[in-house]
Amino acid sequence: MNNEVLNLLKTRRSVRKYRPEPVEPEKLDAILEAGTFAPTGMNKQTPVIVAVQNPEDRAAVQALNCQARGGSGDPYYGAPAILLVLADSSNSNTWVEDGTCVLTTMMQAAHALGASTCWIHGEREMFRLPEGKALLKKWGLPESLEGVGSLALGYGDGPAPEAKPRKDGYIVKI
Repeated sequence: MNNEVLNLLKTRRSVRKYRPEPVEPEKLDAILEAGTFAPTGMNKQTPVIVAVQNPEDRAAVQALNCQARGGSGDPYYGAPAILLVLADSSNSNTWVEDGTCVLTTMMQAAHALGASTCWIHGEREMFRLPEGKALLKKWGLPESLEGVGSLALGYGDGPAPEAKPRKDGYIVKI
């Protein structure tokens, strides 16, 4: 079956090398807005999206991810923007799933608009650290928010990777 939405779902890929130019403001706003329409448990809308674009905060988030995960370098692959998804874990038992839906929706929206993304992990550990709590405070957000995940966002530098074959047994019809 050929369908524009199904084609987008099948062609989105994680990109791990970015050009320096940022996604245009109107496209960024559309991607962020799409995230707000992701499904959430009982429509509690527990997630909060933080679009990190300024170099100082981007560097702080990069360093925090490396500290939390024990890595080095740029875990965001040089993307000019980092979209953090945090959630209020006290308001719902589906906060992880809610944030995951937001991340997935924004990945697909970015792809539909010609931008590239890569899901980056480690935010739960990052925002449990004192330095993570300090960033939340700096941004005027409650320190009780939990990290779910983030997206590197920008324009890929080079062709997107090819899809790998789908595994046998992925679908079982009963």
